[in-house]
This record gives sequence, C-alpha cells and structure tokens, in this order.
Amino acid sequence: MSGVVRVRLDLSYDGTEFSGWAKQAGGRRTVQGEIEDALRIVTRSATTYELTVAGRTDSGVHARGQVAHVDLPREVWAEHRPKLLKRLAGRLPKDVRVWALREAPEGFDARFSAIWRRYAYRVTDNPGGVDPLLRGHVLWHDWPLDVDAMNEAARGLLGEHDFAAYCKRREGATTIRTLQRLSLVRGDDGIITATVRADAFCHNMVRSLIGALLFVGDGHRTPDWPAKVLAAGVRDSAVHVVRPHGLTLEEVGYPADELLAARSVEARNKRTLPSAGCC
Repeated sequence: MSGVVRVRLDLSYDGTEFSGWAKQAGGRRTVQGEIEDALRIVTRSATTYELTVAGRTDSGVHARGQVAHVDLPREVWAEHRPKLLKRLAGRLPKDVRVWALREAPEGFDARFSAIWRRYAYRVTDNPGGVDPLLRGHVLWHDWPLDVDAMNEAARGLLGEHDFAAYCKRREGATTIRTLQRLSLVRGDDGIITATVRADAFCHNMVRSLIGALLFVGDGHRTPDWPAKVLAAGVRDSAVHVVRPHGLTLEEVGYPADELLAARSVEARNKRTLPSAGCC
C-alpha cells in the first residue's frame, strides 16, 4: 500500500494581485505559494507539499476552473480530510478559493492527464470604456470590432499546427498544438467573449491569438491574415500580446478514469507534425 494519497483540488482565483501561478524567487506573491503555505499550516506539517497544476497561468490571468493535485502522506490525509476544505477557506486570502478536495483516481495527473483546457477572453469596444465593476476582467479596445470578421479569421486557425508564430519560444519545448475551438460572441451587454479550447497551450498563445483577431476585428488586417502568420511560422511584430486581465481559465477536461494513465504517458511525448514528404 502506497504511503501517499494523490488529492485533486478544484480551485479559482482572481489573478490581479498575483505574479502568476508558479512559485518564484524573491518573495513575489503567487497562487501556488499561497495554497502550499496554507496547506502546510492547516495540516501542521513541517513539509511543504508541492502542487502540480493543469495550466500555469501568467501574471494577472484569472482562473475559474483550475485543477491541481498534491501528494499527501496517507496519515495526513486521513487525519485532516474531514475539515481540510473549511480550514483552507479560513486560511487562504480572499482572492483564491479551493472548492473541492478529493482523492484522485488511479493514474490521475492534473497536468499530463488533461485532454483540453478552455479559456475565455473578454473585451469590449464600448466607446465609453469598461464597466468599472468589470475593469479587472474585461479589456477595453478603443476601435469598433466586427465579430463576424473575427470569427472568419478564427476558423483558419483551427486544427493541429505549429503555433510558433503565436508563442513565446522555450528551449526544448514544442509549439505544436491542436486548437479545437476558437469562436467569439457579443453578449447583450456588448462584451465580446472569445472561447479558446485546445489540448494544451504554449506560452502567450491565447493572448497572441486574441491580439491577431482584434487587428482583424478593427479593420487593420483582412480575415486571412492570422492564418498567413501561422503558416509563416515566425513571430510577426504586428501580433500584439494583449493584456492578461481579460483572460480566464474556465475549465479543464479529463478522459474517463480508465484512460487517465495512458493520457498522462501520451502527453509527455514530444509532438511532431506529419511529414509533407521527402526532399
């Protein structure tokens, strides 16, 4: 019998005052740091139990449906399980909440078992600006936006591609991703919500895609331009990485329990695109 229990956490946070998810040197405030500190304190442990997260959000990005896991000693889990959620609620700052704690199924890994992540980016082109009550979650774009043109452009980005043109490169990391959904809807309140879903995202990918679509929406580029940038495979100076506060991680998807372990192995393999042929 294993001496540890893998526990799944479902959580949300307002990213405004955080320097992203991941712990950093220099004492900067992060979501991971706050939760790990709270967990250590409420379990009265000398050890800090490290969290693994489904999607490492950047500074200023919010999350409504974030998922993480932590491996706890079996005796710690048994002792604290009944009251752990409530004790965390009493210890955590008000801009981060853990909503559920449960023993994870066999083979579960918050990061590598995930089959998709869904983000929303919210923007308004209201000439008066953003509702003050929503200013921390909605971007103001000071040009009128054509949502139909943006959706036309978005369709050219769907599928499996090398998104190097829309990602900040990291040494040794692939930029091949499968973009499953990219669509925009204007609500009755005038706020445009972009829904972006992919098997995974590389650094700055969502915010760069939205930056390209905004350039189409306000008429600075034609709807075929974002796909041309994608095909070129290099960063285009005209693609702006939009500000982080409009972005929220809404949901993370996982396969059936019996497929978790296999998905975790598959996700660790470095991806390549099918060859177009020799020479």
